[in-house]
Amino acid sequence: MPDPITWSHSLPYLLMALLFGYLLGSTPFGLILTRIAGLGDVRAIGSGNIGATNVLRTGNKLIAALTLLGDLLKGTVAVVVANEWGSETANVAGMGAFLGHLFPLWLGFKGGKGVATFLGVLLGLYWPGFLLFGFIWLATAYITRYSSLSALIASGLTPFAMIGFGEWQLAELFAVLAALLWLKHKPNINRLINGTESRIGGKKETPPSDDDPTIVSETQPPEQTL
Repeated sequence: MPDPITWSHSLPYLLMALLFGYLLGSTPFGLILTRIAGLGDVRAIGSGNIGATNVLRTGNKLIAALTLLGDLLKGTVAVVVANEWGSETANVAGMGAFLGHLFPLWLGFKGGKGVATFLGVLLGLYWPGFLLFGFIWLATAYITRYSSLSALIASGLTPFAMIGFGEWQLAELFAVLAALLWLKHKPNINRLINGTESRIGGKKETPPSDDDPTIVSETQPPEQTL
C-alpha cells in the first residue's frame, strides 16, 4: 500500500528543511561562475537560461561542467544534510532545492529548467533512480537526438520507476517535481510538437533548449537571443 508523506514530523524541522533547500537551490552557479571567469552575464546569450548547456555556449567547457556539477550537487547536498533529521525532512529539502533552482529569490524568481537539480535530488534520495534516469536519457537522446525530449521522458518515467522500486513517498515527490519540470519546458514541448526543436549536434534554427545533463556541445557559435 502507498505510504504517503504523513507530515507527522515536527513542523519546524520541515519548514527549516524547506528553507535550507530553497536557499541552497537558489544559488545561481551558472551566473556566478561565468562572471568570475569574465564571461559576462550568461542570461544575455543563447536561450538566456542559467543552466550548464547555455553556459557552454560561452565556449568555456570547464565553466559549463562546473555549472552542471554545482546545479546537481546543490540538490544532493540539501537532501543529504536534511536526512540527518529523517527521510521526510530530506524529501522536503529536496523539494526546496528544486524550487530554489526554478524560482531563485536572487534573480527575481527566474531560474533554470531544473534537469540537473532534479538529478541531484534523485541521486541523494535514491541512487538507483539516478542511474535509471541517466540510462533513459541517453537511450532517448541516442534515438531521437532531442535533449529536451530525453529529459521530459526520463523525468516523466521517474515516479513510475519509484513505484516499481516500492518507494511510494519518492514517487509522490518526483511526480510533483516532474510536473514542475514539464511546465518549465513548455516552450520546448511546443517546438517538439511543431517540429522546430533543435537536435543535438544539429543546426539551431530556433532558440536552443537547455536540457542536456551531459552538456553535449553543438557546433554552431552561440546565439544572441535576448
